[in-house]
Amino acid sequence: MKAFVTGGTGFIGSHLVDHLIKSEQYGELRCLIRNKEKWLEGKDFQPIAGDLHDLKALRQGVQGVDVIFHMAGLVKAKSWEGFVLGNVETTENIVRVAQKSGVKKIIILSSLAAAGPSHQTPKTEDDPMEPVSMYGESKKMMEERVLEIADSQTQITILRPAAVYGPRDEDIYTLFKLANKKIFPVIGDGTNPKISLIYVGDVVKSIELAVKHGSPGVSTYFIADEEAYTWDHVRSIIGNILEKKHYPIYLKPQWVKQLAGVIEQTASLVGAHPIINKDKANELILEWTCSTEKAQKELNYKSDVTLEEGLRRTVHWYKLHNWL
Repeated sequence: MKAFVTGGTGFIGSHLVDHLIKSEQYGELRCLIRNKEKWLEGKDFQPIAGDLHDLKALRQGVQGVDVIFHMAGLVKAKSWEGFVLGNVETTENIVRVAQKSGVKKIIILSSLAAAGPSHQTPKTEDDPMEPVSMYGESKKMMEERVLEIADSQTQITILRPAAVYGPRDEDIYTLFKLANKKIFPVIGDGTNPKISLIYVGDVVKSIELAVKHGSPGVSTYFIADEEAYTWDHVRSIIGNILEKKHYPIYLKPQWVKQLAGVIEQTASLVGAHPIINKDKANELILEWTCSTEKAQKELNYKSDVTLEEGLRRTVHWYKLHNWL
């Protein structure tokens, strides 16, 4: 098989590329490279120079491939227009080019953020989409755009992972860094709100399963561990792995919003836009859980890596690469 990957230099995308290179199923692998190869440097793939607004590069990338893995996405932006440009229009570009080129399978990475918070009842794919941040809203719009332009010949699978952690992650890494300094911020009382998590290797597994299953048309699946976790449970495991007694700091939702505002204002003084900002705070203070029942039935999905093992692998990688 031949495959084309967008977002291959990112956290999840780079793990997918590693998997595809090792797989005997893929004889040719192309990756869209905007500038630096990052985690892909020195690896066996064909680089396609350009970005998701470069239609010539996209046509070159998809020509003759059996499957497209669209992993690229924007997780932070200064404006709504930036999110639309980075998540909606780019996805439309790749889908339209793929359809014109006759590609039969496209796997698209979305997010639980597109569906919205769970409010003590795990989200299912049949629930209305109620995002609470610009990022989530852009992912919702992206999914809606895909449904609008999809044809009847192409199999398009949209995967909505819960919060993803693992080696190379730079977002949840902040939590590990604080825990290593014996500080662990917890939103709520430690038992509520709960959160669905998934190790990056299990995301890659779900992507591969999506290639093997499905039929023409658009299908959407939540991907996560079957169990939802409390933050006290996560905190306890990380503390044991680091072998450090840390001190939980329980934060009320209104404190989180105020703190995010201060961080965003401070960062703006130097022209930066932090991952923790007022818009992101709207997500952080709520519960994010989802059901994987549909993925289990239709994709034969089941997570392989336990939370403790996944966190242990992540901490090991951070230490090995001097992040901790």
